[in-house]
Amino acid sequence: MKPAFDISDPARLREVLFGFRISRTILTAYELDIFSHVAPDGTCSEVVSQKIRSDARATDRLMNALCAIGLLKKRNEKFFNTSFSAQYLSKKSPKYLYGLMHTANMWDTWSTMTVMVKTGNNQKDNVISRNDENWPDSFIGAMHERAILQSKLVLDKLDLTDVRHFFDIGGGSGAYAMEFVKRSPEHKATVFDLPGIIPITKKYVKKEGLTKQFRFICGDYNKNSLGNSYDLVFLSAIIHINSPSQNQMLLKKCFRALNPGGTIIIQDHIMDKDRTSPFDGAMFALNMLVSTESGDTYTESEISAWLKNAGFAGIHRIETFKNAMMVAKKSV
Repeated sequence: MKPAFDISDPARLREVLFGFRISRTILTAYELDIFSHVAPDGTCSEVVSQKIRSDARATDRLMNALCAIGLLKKRNEKFFNTSFSAQYLSKKSPKYLYGLMHTANMWDTWSTMTVMVKTGNNQKDNVISRNDENWPDSFIGAMHERAILQSKLVLDKLDLTDVRHFFDIGGGSGAYAMEFVKRSPEHKATVFDLPGIIPITKKYVKKEGLTKQFRFICGDYNKNSLGNSYDLVFLSAIIHINSPSQNQMLLKKCFRALNPGGTIIIQDHIMDKDRTSPFDGAMFALNMLVSTESGDTYTESEISAWLKNAGFAGIHRIETFKNAMMVAKKSV
């Protein structure tokens, strides 16, 4: 398969390596909330520095670099947002990309990769994030931004004719479950997630006015029961968090939770047999190395074997975006 990057000479290698400079500059500006403090009629860097309580000279150089990148403009010593940064990077905009703080947090964990690969020991507990107290909100926000766009297209690919109760494990913001009940107002959805996440889920569901169609369960799927009487169990971006044995156990729980004839949907990075593609999946395997105890990205044959061992039949694959879905049935 063709590599994602054509690195054929030292100059191209340096170009790829130096990409970190741009991402670090943008992430720092995002963390400091630079864009929210730039007024429509322009603001000098000293005023921004005062508002965010930073060093004046360093702030000025940062804002100059943002101009070079193309996220700010500068005229007569005043800085202005571009139409893009005003729309997506300023908290004054309803389209503010709230979930980007999760990317800033990932910078810290990815910086431990050399030690992780050398020792095999996960370093995530040694990483003290500057935004640690806001981690759940930023993480769920990042996942919601992606899921709210994909949920319509994903559900379009599924046969939901006989689904009256949609069960979303690790549902986060509830984006997929909300899309289901919007299509089937007479039916219901249940979201299962950790106790620290469910209050966030409820906020997203309430905002959409869908609370009456929802049920929420707080728990840990590795420890707690999932309940039962579901027609569809949905696992999006879940199996990559777990070890193979944890996934096998989880799928057995899902089998017991489903009604006869019910469906399980697993959406995730599904790797080819040599694990070098797709590109996003190969990179995500590294993300799991540095941010989880035993997570990974898995091949179609591995997932199929877990499903078969759990009792599922009719196992098949459906392509979605850069990921894919594995679909199976609980026999009647």
